[in-house]
Parts: sequence; C-alpha cells; structure tokens
Amino acid sequence: MAVQVLVLKEQAAGERRVAATPETVKKLVALGAGVWIEPGAGRASSMDDDAYLQAGAQPAGADAVAQAEMVLCVQAPSTDTLLRCKPHAVVIGMLAPDADPARAQAFAARQLIAFPLERLPRTTRAQSMDVLSSQAGMAGYKAMLIAAQLAPRFFPMLTTAAGTMRPCKVLVIGAGVAGLQAIATAKRLGAQVEGFDVRPETREQIASLGARFLDLGVSAAGEGGYARQLSDDERAEQQRRLAEHLTGVDVVVCTAAVPGRPAPKIVTTEMARGMRAGSVIVDLAAETGGNCAATRPG
Repeated sequence: MAVQVLVLKEQAAGERRVAATPETVKKLVALGAGVWIEPGAGRASSMDDDAYLQAGAQPAGADAVAQAEMVLCVQAPSTDTLLRCKPHAVVIGMLAPDADPARAQAFAARQLIAFPLERLPRTTRAQSMDVLSSQAGMAGYKAMLIAAQLAPRFFPMLTTAAGTMRPCKVLVIGAGVAGLQAIATAKRLGAQVEGFDVRPETREQIASLGARFLDLGVSAAGEGGYARQLSDDERAEQQRRLAEHLTGVDVVVCTAAVPGRPAPKIVTTEMARGMRAGSVIVDLAAETGGNCAATRPG
C-alpha cells in the first residue's frame, strides 16, 4: 500500500517557503507515494496549486492530517495540528521540539516519529540535507542587501569631481554560514567590513573573505562548530568593548545563534543608541529573540 504524504501550508507570519516543490512531488509520486497538498501551500513561493496537481498531487481534504503517514513542513506545525496527526506518523521539517514544551508533549502524545532537520550533523554524508546551511546562506546574502538599501551612505568608496566619499563601515556579528555569506556580500558591494565571532577559529575564515576580524578578547568555542553560552563576566567584557567599537560603525548584521537556546543578546539598547545617526541593524536572529535588544521581528 502506498505511503500517503501531506505537504502542509506554512502558518507562521511572513513565512513564504514550502516543504515540497512540484518537482519534489513528481519524485515522490514516481516512487509510489500518494501526495496531498494543502490549498495555497506554494502560492507565496510562486507555485500555484495547478502545478502541484499536474505533478501528481491531490488536494488535501479536511481530514488529511489525520490520515497522512508522512507530514512535510518547513517550520513546526501548530500544537493543534500535531494532536490531529495519525499516531506514529512521520513528521519532517525544522521542528525545534525543545523550543516549545507543548509542542514536545504533542509529539509524545501522538507517538509521532519526528525528524527535526535542524539537528542534522555538519558532515559530508548529511550535506545534501543540511537545511540550516542552505537557508542561512541565502539569509546572510539577503540581509546584507537589505542593509545596503537602508544604509545612510554608499557601501563602496566613490570618487567624484566634488570629492571622495568614504566606504560604509559594516560589522557582521557571528561567522557561521549566514555571517560568512553576509561578509562576502558586503565585500563584493565595496564596504569596509569587519566580522566578529566568539569562536577564535573563525578568524581565518573571516580574513579569507577580505574582512578584518574584530577581537574583543572573549572565546566561546563549543562543540560541533557552534558557540557555547558565555558566562556573565565574559558577556560583560564583550559588551563593554563592543559598545566602544559600535560608535564608528554604519551597518550591523547580526547572525549569532546557539542551537536549542534563545539567541544571545549581544547588542544592547544603549549600544544601539550610541551608534551614528541613521545607522542600520539587521538581525537574522530575530525569530529566536534577536541578538539586539531593540530587535522587533518583521
């Protein structure tokens, strides 16, 4: 008997992604699976329902969640949706079960088999399924373009008959996949770029992109290429030095994250107020609380 797969329409505010494209549906159907697609699931990604139907999917009915044996999503479904899932169903997506106790309880109550893709290890074998790296790379690129659009001055140095304009000073906080992509994008746009990360091994990576490593004298190297939580003393020293440096920065792009925990608060409201008038802060960690205390998701 064919496995029945359900592709959910994302419900999170501002979410435009979809867990499966028409091309993905074709592959699933070719493998013998039946695919249900919730109405409008791909519309925000410019993929209408007809494209899915032509690929072999069927419109999902009201009871599709209760009947599907495999559920595909980008972000975790609501607790109500999980509680309506078929017992022992497989749920695949960026599920973040530790972020919400009620969500974790819903998984357990229905005995669901969860595959939180954000927990995949950064290994060669898992590279094709590394959703964090692929999504973070695009986010870092887009964040810097948004910053360039909003910045109070041009990114590159411009020489005109009337004089020379100095390049924009950019600081990228966090040198993971998103941060490194943001640094590379800022350099290509001609800005004067610095990168900061509490992991000392990122110094070489930042320098390889032509940026300067901002050393605040604090190391928080952790396991698996991620950062660990800083102690109170380490955080205080980091913030004191960073506050002094931010007074001369035009653009800050925040990308720092700790897996399974709220985003570390690195830029305080006082630091933001101490920056130059018109300065821009783009915070990619807004969804988990933000690296800047003044961040408002949007």
